[in-house]
Amino acid sequence: MLRKLFLIACLCFARAACAGIAPGLLAPLAGDDPDARVEAIAKIGALANDDATRLLTALQSGDVYTAPDGKLYFVTDDKATDVATGAIGPLPEGLDGLMVNNRLRGAIDEALSALKMFSPDRVQRLAAVTELQKSATLAQAPLIEKALGKETDAEVRELLRLVAATANLQSPDVTKRRSAVEALAGSSNASLRPQLQTMLTEDPDASVRVAAAQTLQALDSRLARTEFIGNVFYGISLASVLLLAALGLAITFGLMGIINMAHGELLMIGAYTTYLCQLAFRRWMPDALDWYLAAALPAAFVVTALVGIALERTVIRWLYGRPLETLLATWGISLILMQAVRTIFGAQNVEVANPAWMSGGVTVLGSLVLAYNRIAIIVFAALVVGGVWLILNKTRLGLFVRAVMQNRRMAGCVGVSTAKIDMMTFGLGSGIAGLGGVALSQLGNVGPDLGQGYIVDSFMVVVLGGVGQLAGTVIAALGLGEANKFLEPVAGAVLAKIAILIFIIIFIQKRPQGLFAMKGRSAE
Repeated sequence: MLRKLFLIACLCFARAACAGIAPGLLAPLAGDDPDARVEAIAKIGALANDDATRLLTALQSGDVYTAPDGKLYFVTDDKATDVATGAIGPLPEGLDGLMVNNRLRGAIDEALSALKMFSPDRVQRLAAVTELQKSATLAQAPLIEKALGKETDAEVRELLRLVAATANLQSPDVTKRRSAVEALAGSSNASLRPQLQTMLTEDPDASVRVAAAQTLQALDSRLARTEFIGNVFYGISLASVLLLAALGLAITFGLMGIINMAHGELLMIGAYTTYLCQLAFRRWMPDALDWYLAAALPAAFVVTALVGIALERTVIRWLYGRPLETLLATWGISLILMQAVRTIFGAQNVEVANPAWMSGGVTVLGSLVLAYNRIAIIVFAALVVGGVWLILNKTRLGLFVRAVMQNRRMAGCVGVSTAKIDMMTFGLGSGIAGLGGVALSQLGNVGPDLGQGYIVDSFMVVVLGGVGQLAGTVIAALGLGEANKFLEPVAGAVLAKIAILIFIIIFIQKRPQGLFAMKGRSAE
């Protein structure tokens, strides 16, 4: 007798364990009141158990059915499982699929997203909480509070605290609303401003309005700091791109005096070389695909250096001292190179994917994301500048380059092969342009017109910095990059470019030698 009673008790316990959702929560889902159905979804999600997850997932996929008596069932083959009790039996008569409209589907998606706050994976929890910052509602407050009580990670817990406060902004309880507003003084979420502005003018409680004013002031101050730091970072990032694009030109134009209108196409060739390296790794070494840049950097330098040497030996060597003819010839070469690339690769852009270690970014100050690929390009630009300085100042080639550019006749008299140095100098400048093309390929798609967007900016950087001055090129690139990023939010991208161009024209009128003047006989 005792054994039978024990078995009956175990069966009852098992059934109770399956009955994780009360029939009262399920009843609105089978009804016609849309508000009640959405509220029921929020309450079911707040349970944060396996039964709630199973039901919400089944609703999302359309696998929940309703019987004429209002009960909900999961259907598997020819068996029906009662959602409320977990009892399995034959299919009831008149079973029909539960209708899920767009509004209810949105509530289900929000509830499932919120349930990820209970995931054992910290990354998933962090992503779920970050997403909830944008759309937390009062109905989700119990679920958020439950997650906050279980969270052990300090970063996720702090974000959950802010999300809970965001949800409680809509609370009818004055004390909760005021506490929520005060808690959000440490938030960097710009989407809170409209709601706080509304509370500042429309909330019936004076203490809540005062708290809203203080929180708005703190939020605006934090957002201003974040925007400033973001502009500084992205200005340095743009400066790095301009510097890589202009560095080769600083050698070919700054040191050699060659107006090379095909410089942009050398950037483009470097980017396409990167694309070919990626294709080669994807086909023959897929396991090492993330390291294709290690092959692309030397390959782009060699390919563009060889193209530059070929141009110097066949065309440019005959045009030294004739700037107009050089400009026209290199412009024609740029058109030939663009058409050659269109013929080989097609007119459409091609995609060069970032390696896995350059994808994503690091979040600072709560909302500012510093992209890894831009950080990598800033570091790369600094390394390239350092390498160019070492070549020009600490190597035999650099000594010969400076000698030939300062006094060609005297260098020739002491045995320096000036023609060979011209060729190697132009090849060096072209190779550096190829490295710039590698960097540009990591910021966007690669196409035949890639270099056209950088040729004017490159000349502006070189002229503003001072012809032949490496330090001037670096400072000019930084100045133009930062000026662009700080002017764009105020004047727009087009007007910012126009304003910078006008400034450079006026500056060159007043100081033709640029920021840093050449010294020595070459300046004469």
